[in-house]
Amino acid sequence: MTHARNAAMALVALLLLVAGAWSSWNSAQHVLLAKGREHGTLAVTDCNDETCRGRYTPEDPSSTRRTLTIARSVAAEKGVTIPVVVKPGTDEGVRTGWGGGLHAWLPLGGALLLAAPLVGGGLQLRRTAWSLAGVGGAVLVAAFFAL
Repeated sequence: MTHARNAAMALVALLLLVAGAWSSWNSAQHVLLAKGREHGTLAVTDCNDETCRGRYTPEDPSSTRRTLTIARSVAAEKGVTIPVVVKPGTDEGVRTGWGGGLHAWLPLGGALLLAAPLVGGGLQLRRTAWSLAGVGGAVLVAAFFAL
């Protein structure tokens, strides 16, 4: 019975980590693999509950895009200018730099924190659990200060 319990705990912890990485990769790929993508700055003009919209100034003068949306965060307020990379085929931007990269990995940081008690309490791997919690917490704190 203990082997089944350990397998179930490991499966749930693995599921949490895979879901966090999958969710993070949706935005992080544009920040990490930004070479060859359209770059510029976004001057935020208005925000709703989920997104902010504003005037886009591209680095490449041949770009025809003039407006862009970005996911709302605490750092995206009206009047702020944000460096962005454009998601290919959309009018949606992702914040670049350290702040954008850390913001993109927030779901993985949360997943690491959620998996830590399962690993520590359920699997009895306390050092591994503290490591997961430390890395997850570091990502969250670093994103807070970088934004």
